Amino acid sequence: MVKSRRVQVLLILVILSFLLIHFLPCSNNAHMEEKPSPVHILILSSWRSGSSFTGQIFSQHPSVFYLMEPAWHVWVKMYQNSAKVLHMAVRDLVRSVFLCDMSVFDAYMSSQKKKSDLFQWETSRALCSPPACDSFSRSDIITAGNCKTICGKYPFSKVEEACKTYSHVAIKEVRFFDLKVLYPLLTDPSLNLKIIHLVRDPRAVFRSRENTMADLKRDTNIVVGSQKTKGEMGPYNTMQVICKSHVEIYKAGSQATPSFLKDRYLLVRYEDIVRDPLARAAQMYRFAELHFTPELQKWVHNITHGKGHGAQAFDIGSRDALRVSQAWRKTLPFKKIEKVQNVCKDAMDLLGYRLVQSEEEQKNMSLDLLFAQN
Repeated sequence: MVKSRRVQVLLILVILSFLLIHFLPCSNNAHMEEKPSPVHILILSSWRSGSSFTGQIFSQHPSVFYLMEPAWHVWVKMYQNSAKVLHMAVRDLVRSVFLCDMSVFDAYMSSQKKKSDLFQWETSRALCSPPACDSFSRSDIITAGNCKTICGKYPFSKVEEACKTYSHVAIKEVRFFDLKVLYPLLTDPSLNLKIIHLVRDPRAVFRSRENTMADLKRDTNIVVGSQKTKGEMGPYNTMQVICKSHVEIYKAGSQATPSFLKDRYLLVRYEDIVRDPLARAAQMYRFAELHFTPELQKWVHNITHGKGHGAQAFDIGSRDALRVSQAWRKTLPFKKIEKVQNVCKDAMDLLGYRLVQSEEEQKNMSLDLLFAQN
């Protein structure tokens, strides 16, 4: 009897040992091999604020899947509505893109859509390299011109396929005017959302908008309504709405913030980027949990120290970025500067942009005096 019990105990021990040896290591390996949750980055800005260039800082990173202004499709399809009414549709689209569910575009594009039907698709390095396009390496720095020529023939399904292979998904968007609209995304357990709030001197934005007025007409009508875009005050009405939105977003993101926003909101001024591109790019990469490779450091330096003027809308070629950022001081009449400062005073005060008091001061004030350090 005793011998029989001993045999039973030994048999149980042998079985337990077998289970421990063969199943626990598999469980551990499965845990170790589990993919980390993707990081979701929203570059939140307004038109003509350097957001296309800032988006490229993320797009060119080999770990990032990037889309430029996917909400463009919503605004084109539903242009009769106001920006406030469209906020929900834009938010839902952005959430789906972050989760790599590209079926959301079915509501805004034809059933025969191709990858090249996506707005500014060629500005996404991820859509110009495998698996979205086989002509370039994933680690290449890829220009939009080269990509557009070679990679447009691939099916739309490649957009979703590519998205699912990246550790980071970044979106540049100019169609949010209220940070509170994004609170459901910030509290969504399926997202790991970080927001980079990019602002630019309103005087520089105004001057750039004057040069691209035709390109922005539809968007401007949605922002302020077609009646308020007319007459001499039309451009200033638009600036007033844009500046007010930056104030509200900044206050919501940095003052008395809810707990879910802790360490997930970063304010960046475009002027600070062009004054010290490597330092600011490094700051944004740290915030987004990305490594700043030597190749990217070289690219950031070269693209901000060229000879181009950046005159075309969405032009993200090499330029003298610091000089371009200050062009308004030589080309914008002081009377217009006064009007912009009047409608955007709260934003300028809050974001560290000093008012210019005279035409002489406009021409001669140094950068250190013009822009307060954050």
